Amino acid sequence: MIVIDDTAVRALYPMSRAIEDMRAAFLLYSSGRASQPRRVMTPGEGSGEVLAAMPAYLPPPAASGTPAPSGTPAAPGAPAMPGTGDVPGADLAGFGLKAIAVQPANPARGLDPHPGVVLLLDADTCAPEALVDATSITLIRTAAASAVATDLLAAPDADVLAVLGTGAQARSHVESLCLVRPCREIRIWGRTPGHARAFAEDCRKFLADGGRHPSVVTFPDAAEAAAGAGLICTVTAASEPVLDVAAVAPGAHINAVGAVFPSRRELTSALVARSTVFTDSRDSALAEAGDLLVPIREGLIGEEHLRAEIGEVLLGTVRGRTSAREITVFASLGLAVQDVVAARSVLRRARAEGAGTEVRLSADPYRRRTPR
Repeated sequence: MIVIDDTAVRALYPMSRAIEDMRAAFLLYSSGRASQPRRVMTPGEGSGEVLAAMPAYLPPPAASGTPAPSGTPAAPGAPAMPGTGDVPGADLAGFGLKAIAVQPANPARGLDPHPGVVLLLDADTCAPEALVDATSITLIRTAAASAVATDLLAAPDADVLAVLGTGAQARSHVESLCLVRPCREIRIWGRTPGHARAFAEDCRKFLADGGRHPSVVTFPDAAEAAAGAGLICTVTAASEPVLDVAAVAPGAHINAVGAVFPSRRELTSALVARSTVFTDSRDSALAEAGDLLVPIREGLIGEEHLRAEIGEVLLGTVRGRTSAREITVFASLGLAVQDVVAARSVLRRARAEGAGTEVRLSADPYRRRTPR
């Protein structure tokens, strides 16, 4: 079994590759070719502590030949996004499981609040073949998924990005969205002004390292940051809304990323009611997305307000944006399929480059045993 730590994942998995993989993961899920149950959440004793178990199965290539959809051209400068058949080869099929925790006390300890691992099983024997750091996988694949949704739904000329939140997902979303839209201005808001200023400086440095030099500005108010922006990412740990409809310009696209529990939300009910909503999994969204569930409970919208999964738009079975003034929302919850596609992509690269650490769980993992 190969163990691949966070440093190796970041080195082996560029955002451009992750965007291609997430497009394939959306297609696999919405076409029904990959399988996954709804995530299982186990609470701990501490406030906000929870462990999520997210299993999935990716089919072999003979069962996954979904053609690349037509009529969804990439934005200028965007990476090529192949169809499903270009990603799940023989080395990407099989079972996988992400186990990831939420530990709100970790940042005060200097640790990531979302520790975990992705376990990959051999497609033939089901023996463990890799253990991959889940914190870095989640960080990269979440932002890459938002980039796919943005490329599908945002106005082609959207070039002002507002980021509400200053954590690790904020940074990864700046990186990913700059690959699918030519962001000339990046606006940052955070609850702690010092964190916002530090994040803005970090953005200037890592974007300059990549040859990009947009204007990066901090704002004391979330509404001010969002006003007039064509692209908005909410990547907060908020339990109550941080963005209202009055702050959102017609035609804007919103990636709502931070609220993944039924009791939490980042968008007001009025904003959700005014918007056209898309998601990664209809089943998960109608069970877990507070941004949707609260306005449904209030009677402002029905379940049909959720127009489609991103994979359905990619497949061409449902239209995406229908007008220049339409506000679109991608309610991101995350798919186990995404984690397994990403981890297997990393594993393939690790094998090619001799990266990772080999460990043995058994002297002979393939010996016959008598079933009990």
